[in-house]
Amino acid sequence: MTNSSQKEENASAAAAGEPLLGIIRQAMAEQGGILSFRDYMQLCLYHEPFGYYMREEEKIGRRGDFYTAASVGSLLGEAVGGYAAAFAKGREGAWTLAEWGGGSGRLAGQVLDWLRESCPGAYGRMTFVSVEVSPYHRRLQAEASGAHADRIRFLGEDEWLAEGPWPNTLVYSNELPDAMPVYRVVYRSGEWQEIAVGWDEAAGRLAEVLRPVTGGGELASFIEREALPRREGQRFEVPLDALAWLRRVSGSLAPGSALVTIDYGCEREELYAAHRMHGTLLCYHGHRASDTPLEAPGSRDITSHAAFSSLIGEGQESGLAFEELMTQKAFLIRYGRVLEKLQDHDARDPFSPAARRNRAIRQLLIGDSMGELFKVLIQIKGGGG
Repeated sequence: MTNSSQKEENASAAAAGEPLLGIIRQAMAEQGGILSFRDYMQLCLYHEPFGYYMREEEKIGRRGDFYTAASVGSLLGEAVGGYAAAFAKGREGAWTLAEWGGGSGRLAGQVLDWLRESCPGAYGRMTFVSVEVSPYHRRLQAEASGAHADRIRFLGEDEWLAEGPWPNTLVYSNELPDAMPVYRVVYRSGEWQEIAVGWDEAAGRLAEVLRPVTGGGELASFIEREALPRREGQRFEVPLDALAWLRRVSGSLAPGSALVTIDYGCEREELYAAHRMHGTLLCYHGHRASDTPLEAPGSRDITSHAAFSSLIGEGQESGLAFEELMTQKAFLIRYGRVLEKLQDHDARDPFSPAARRNRAIRQLLIGDSMGELFKVLIQIKGGGG
């Protein structure tokens, strides 16, 4: 990209962030001039209509800001469909398949297409539920899954929770916990401090503000429970929203139902390792990553790695038994049988369907570390939660 193009894009992003900036400053004023990073991130991503996920703009794929596995091809959808078919096989009668936070609806469409073609029996006794907060994404999902309209329901989270507990139900999500707001903390000068957001009057911009982590609160409890290492200056994300979401989902499921969480992230040892001194929080805009979340609020995705050890522990405390944590690569091979789908093709035509599918398989298994960095967590609701 040329320097002029970069400047134009930066100016566009800044303009996109302007409507939300006044709302953020008002929220700061109501909180005494300082906003937790969690509340700031919530506004940046989910304020209606100016939050990133609420804006009616394409976010995924070549014309968006990032790629997901579903935008690479149908392979992840086929693997989710394979796992769903195995889940349904062990259950008689009606069952429910639900996607939480389905975004564009592309993955749901791929899953439903595969089930209808490969497992018509299971498909015929299934109801699909999309739990989605964004009206814009609900419209996209309805368009993407239009061929399955007679099997789909759209619910908000409150509606989903009100209808629980859900029996014979498989809930899955793809890149959801990473998009939930997080608190940020840092160990500095012998104490834990929260990284909050304030206003630098002299510079005329948002700025980081440190304040002590108070004892007895949720942040302090998380720090103690996770035994966060006390390395001077190391930053950590605290995913209290993701853990609260997991508790709510667990409470909505009847015994025997399942939760499958697909996301990029790590277990505790890797997530808090010494080489992650800046944490994992990143922003994405125009397929470029940055660590500048206070710039142009609402114009870019803000994300952090899913904390799988915490999700497993929280699940166990709320009635979700740990079944398995595997790489996305292993999930694709086991349930999507992707290695069997590699095809011989005419090498002179790189755009043939077989060549395109082979490239998608290679990208998901080895390209950009998607196959290893992305994990699949499977949890089953027990009888005591």
